[in-house]
Amino acid sequence: MNYKLSKLSTLVLGSALTATTVFGSGTLEKVMKDRGLSENDVIRAAKTYLPTGGRDEFVIFSSGGQSGQIIVYGVPSMKILKYIAVFTPEPWQGYGFDEDSLAVLRQGNIRGREINWGDTHHPALSEKDGKYDGRWLAINDKANPRIAIIDLEDFETKQITANPVFKSAHGGAFFTQDSEYIIEAAQYAAPFDNNYHPIEEYKETYRGGVTMWKFDDQKGRILADKSYTIEMPPYMQDLSDAGKGVSHGWGFTNSFNSEMYTGGIEVGMPPNEAGMSRNDTDFLHVYNWEKLAKVAEDKANYTVVNGMKIISMETAVANDALFLIPEPKSPHGVDVSPDGEYITVCGKLDTHASVYLWSKIKKLIDAKEYIGKDPYGIPILDMKKSLHGQVELGLGPLHNQYSNVDGEIYTSLYVDSQIVKWNYKTLKVLDKENVHYNVGHLCGMEGKSADPQGKYIISLNKLAIDRFQNVGPLHPQNHQLIDISGKTMDLLYDMPIPLGEPHQAVAIRAEKLHPHVRYKMGTNSKTGEQHIGKTLAGQEKIVRDGNKVTVFATMVRSHINPERITVNKGDIVTMHLTNLERAQDETHGFTVDHYDVHASLEPGETSTIKFTADLEGVFPYYCTEFCSALHLEMMGYLMVKDPNKKYVSAQKLKMATMSPEELKAEYDKTVAVNDATDAVIQSVVKFLKENGYDKHATVKDLVTDAFDQYGQIPAQKKLADEAVKTGDLEKAILFENMIWQLMVKTADVGIRAKDALVRLVATKQTPEAARGSRAFDEGGCSGCHVVGKVSSGPDLTGVLQRHENAEQWVADFIKNPEHKYDDAYIKGMIDYFNLKMPNQNMSDDEIKDIIEYFKWIDQNANLF
Repeated sequence: MNYKLSKLSTLVLGSALTATTVFGSGTLEKVMKDRGLSENDVIRAAKTYLPTGGRDEFVIFSSGGQSGQIIVYGVPSMKILKYIAVFTPEPWQGYGFDEDSLAVLRQGNIRGREINWGDTHHPALSEKDGKYDGRWLAINDKANPRIAIIDLEDFETKQITANPVFKSAHGGAFFTQDSEYIIEAAQYAAPFDNNYHPIEEYKETYRGGVTMWKFDDQKGRILADKSYTIEMPPYMQDLSDAGKGVSHGWGFTNSFNSEMYTGGIEVGMPPNEAGMSRNDTDFLHVYNWEKLAKVAEDKANYTVVNGMKIISMETAVANDALFLIPEPKSPHGVDVSPDGEYITVCGKLDTHASVYLWSKIKKLIDAKEYIGKDPYGIPILDMKKSLHGQVELGLGPLHNQYSNVDGEIYTSLYVDSQIVKWNYKTLKVLDKENVHYNVGHLCGMEGKSADPQGKYIISLNKLAIDRFQNVGPLHPQNHQLIDISGKTMDLLYDMPIPLGEPHQAVAIRAEKLHPHVRYKMGTNSKTGEQHIGKTLAGQEKIVRDGNKVTVFATMVRSHINPERITVNKGDIVTMHLTNLERAQDETHGFTVDHYDVHASLEPGETSTIKFTADLEGVFPYYCTEFCSALHLEMMGYLMVKDPNKKYVSAQKLKMATMSPEELKAEYDKTVAVNDATDAVIQSVVKFLKENGYDKHATVKDLVTDAFDQYGQIPAQKKLADEAVKTGDLEKAILFENMIWQLMVKTADVGIRAKDALVRLVATKQTPEAARGSRAFDEGGCSGCHVVGKVSSGPDLTGVLQRHENAEQWVADFIKNPEHKYDDAYIKGMIDYFNLKMPNQNMSDDEIKDIIEYFKWIDQNANLF
């Protein structure tokens, strides 16, 4: 065995080899043997393990491909955290099913047609000085040329902008270094107008291009009227990158099909794949977007097609702002180094990576030193004079990511199924790692920014083949996490991706993200402004205007107000719903049976659904998010009647009523329960105050949420007392029950606050006590014993004070409980709780640790 590995393994595993695991009393060593795990396997697992409540260092935004969405997951845990709905409806979040999200989705309509499908490809993070700032996320739709903007304060899509002149766009989205513009390059050349043009006119009327979308980085919105498109030849523009540092102000876009081949299998011509890869080189487009932005300010310099400003190739060339450089055939990615000086291009059909030097390119441009022009008059720079050099990497090089080590770059090899580590300055290959299988893009940690972090590379593999459980012919794709912190790469983790076909991903340090946990009350989350339907408690109402019915409703654990809505068949019903919760993660959903609507409302959010009540009948509506113990009771009825129909009332069944004496007894019992519950609440409040809860922000927020619930009780109590005065005890009982519900909610949050505070103010556990706590939980002890409370078994606070030689007594009892069943004390416990302590087969080391845990409990007994 390698000595260094053995030493590292010993340090990592240490005493864990004798620790209790979820498999019971087996050791880690036994688990490794049973599962056939090596020490390397365990070390890799430890590198990616995220303890309960832990946080990842990086957050990944991956395209969702044909799902039209974005996948969010953490690194190094590789746990999926969220799907962001972008170009396609998403049922859970109600995206496309409520009016507010539908308004965003409909921004993506093209030529008046609703588009409900998208093919997301390349997410991009907003930048400041070339570094990710964690504010905005953009992504393109290849199939229907669109760009979407996601606000990273709430991870929701706020804008979709359709490109009116492109027919497809693979080469987006790419921010410039200060988020002034977003680059979107056309994919398949097509006429800019919407008219028919025969394929025989390809060279004359079909065009490629790059759209520079002006971006307001304060509001997070594309400004279409200040954007422009650079006309380019029909070379099939592909991926792009914006210059940074020394190359700031310039853009770089790859292309393929410099042959301008148009196929024709059906008429006996060779297919596109043959005709579009005949030339030895294609063209890298180099353009000065900063200069062209100023050119576009003069109406004389552009034409307008479908509302888009078009700067012609002639105008761009005349302003010394558009150039071509030969590059390896059929390239895919183009990547600018963190300082902006080196530009790396890989051709799919070339085994080399080509590294261009910006200073050489700029020198040729300034000297107007060209080797010729293309058929459209665009100057061509000499490839050799533009290159820093080339290095042979392997078969099918595609994409690149930079690390924090000077000159270090990582490239994906599609055909060889490898990641290559090499140096773009010295042009030396340093390492290779096999992946499974056929990697496309790869994702470094902030690996395309001016501040790459290194540490990890994620290989976004197109195929999984035999890596996972067979789930049918459609396999998941495989994102593989690779540790790049050492001299050689180490593959740590396989993660199946079961959504769409992810293409590209971007990573950002989690510390740069600062999302909300709740909205300001009444917020329209899609605009960030106050919603027109904002409704507070007590403001609920139903307004009728002809056949238009508007409902102003609220939702809070555990009721929807109003709970009964009657409309006429044919009425157009608009419901404004406000989530009144202030506690984080208390989402409410809303749907009406049969009407194909759904809204998801986070705390403080207002959303709108709209439908025509064209079906007669009774339709329950309810909260779709399991939000409380009384979730099922959080419902109401929409009753749709036909105004032209005469209804005969059915015989009403009279429910048996309670006698006055029974009602009084029920009322007294309810009040007594409420008083007892309130006493618990007050004891929790006393504990919180005595232990300085307001010094801890997390606990303080929970207490605020608890008081929000408790503060509603006086109004309900007043109603209950008024009902008592009028002799309506049945109604008084209902109001007292409502008080109990509010108390339960208060107690629920309050106890959570207390538990959180205990963890913060208790003395720090020794390693032995911490292990004992885990053994106590994993061994099943917590199933009967609740510290600080009598539960299914006795409270164990002070257990070490109850017996002579208590530590030994307790240890003997844990190891062989059946030997003490006849002990007078234990017999009394068995009789009282009607339970016998089972033998949990604890080891001696586990028992010692549990004793240390009991000591820690006694040290902090005042907190339980």
